Amino acid sequence: MSTTEKRSGRGRYSIKIQFTLIFFFLMLGAISLCWIINSTFLERYYTREKRIALTQMFNEVNEASNNNSIDSDEFDEKVSILAGTENVSLIVMDAESSTVKMYASDSSAMVRRMWDNLFGQTPSIEEREKIRSQYYVYRTLSDTDNYSVRIIYDSRMDLKIMELFGVLDDGSFCLLSTVLESIHNSTAIANRFMGYVGIAISLLGALFALFLAGKLTQPIRELTEISARMKKLDFSAKYKGHSRTEIAELGENINELSEILEKTISELKTANNELREDIERKEKTEEMRREFLSNVTHELKTPLALIKGYAEGLSEGVAEDPDSIRFYTDVIVDEADKMNRMVARLLSLNQLEFGDTQFTMVRFDIVGFIRGCLNNAGVLAEQKQIIVRMEERSPLYVWSDEFWTEEVFMNYFSNAVNHCDGEKVIDIHFEEKQNCVRVVVFNTGKPIPEESVPHLWEKFYKVDKARTRAYGGSGVGLSVVKAIMDQLHQGYGVINYDNGVSFWFELEKAAVADTAPGSAVKED
Repeated sequence: MSTTEKRSGRGRYSIKIQFTLIFFFLMLGAISLCWIINSTFLERYYTREKRIALTQMFNEVNEASNNNSIDSDEFDEKVSILAGTENVSLIVMDAESSTVKMYASDSSAMVRRMWDNLFGQTPSIEEREKIRSQYYVYRTLSDTDNYSVRIIYDSRMDLKIMELFGVLDDGSFCLLSTVLESIHNSTAIANRFMGYVGIAISLLGALFALFLAGKLTQPIRELTEISARMKKLDFSAKYKGHSRTEIAELGENINELSEILEKTISELKTANNELREDIERKEKTEEMRREFLSNVTHELKTPLALIKGYAEGLSEGVAEDPDSIRFYTDVIVDEADKMNRMVARLLSLNQLEFGDTQFTMVRFDIVGFIRGCLNNAGVLAEQKQIIVRMEERSPLYVWSDEFWTEEVFMNYFSNAVNHCDGEKVIDIHFEEKQNCVRVVVFNTGKPIPEESVPHLWEKFYKVDKARTRAYGGSGVGLSVVKAIMDQLHQGYGVINYDNGVSFWFELEKAAVADTAPGSAVKED
């Protein structure tokens, strides 16, 4: 199994899903940690705050006692506010056991607790089995020279009470009491509320994280698609992000890499064609030289004989009137033009067959390219009242040399114009194959005799010599096509139909580019 197959078989894990799950579990973990901390430490924190509140209230009472303002309205108002805010009951008893101050909903219970503290009649919780009592010391929080703070368990009411019992500076006794059961209830309620809110926030956070992850991973997905297209040698896609993140920097680097790779591949294809040409050139040189000289000699005999004959007729005075002289000179000029065109084509053919022509491989849109050629050469068909049709379709990108591709198409097109008959229609269409694009030029008229089809690509071969000579053909055009397509290492051919003939050639298919019809056909 190849490396690529192994990679494609591996499971893929979406960064978007990973980010969402991490965010969700982090939020859930944070809320769970808050719940644990709340359950473990909230009661201790409330107990500490209650103890501080009782201590502060004891100091207020002691200060009022020292200032003899314990019976003042100002003190009553201040203590009532503190007692109401912290839910504290208060009793102050002087040395003669007379009650000085009392703030309590159950005054008898406060008096009883005062006497229990005075005579130390509150047993510990460990003595519960030995001593029957309503109140037990559950835990001592602090014990100083002036006061002690304890948590008392009320077995009858099944609740805990925090008590501060102390002696004021003037010898009076002070007892402060607050019920702790509300702390337990508050903690339980807070934990339940935090659980409900935590679940809701986690779900909303997961949705937000999913949305945020989509935004963050979108550039990564775009870069992944670009790299996949680059793997298929499609370098038209570019990263278009403009952020200032590391992903944008990676996108810029991929864009530069794409340009370098496309340029390098273009150079490699050009070098590859040159290498093939060098290998084949040496094998064909001698044979082609001999064949070229032989064909040129044979093909030039007829026009040279005509030129010589008409020139001799002029020199011997055969043509005496001006019209005859003009006819003789027109024939000489016409034959000379045909020889000139033939020599030009033979020179091009000679360069192609001997490998003296350099091919520059570029990537361009063949549909737009052919459309441009027709715009320039359409007048040839218009002069003969020929209808030229070309299918409308999206761009097809190919690798080839633009100049020599035009030579191939124009040879096919001029050939179609010269042989078009019947309905007088030239139809041009494209066939997209797996690795190539086929360009087809069809013209209505008589089909080519089957015995002539194998010889069409030979130099100087003419199916109908009289007709070929009438429009000035030399029998070299299709040989030029053959030489060009051989250099490009691509297919070409001809197909006969009942109502006409189609010539075709193929070019190497390039990756599809994201360009609209009518855009530039060449990409460097």
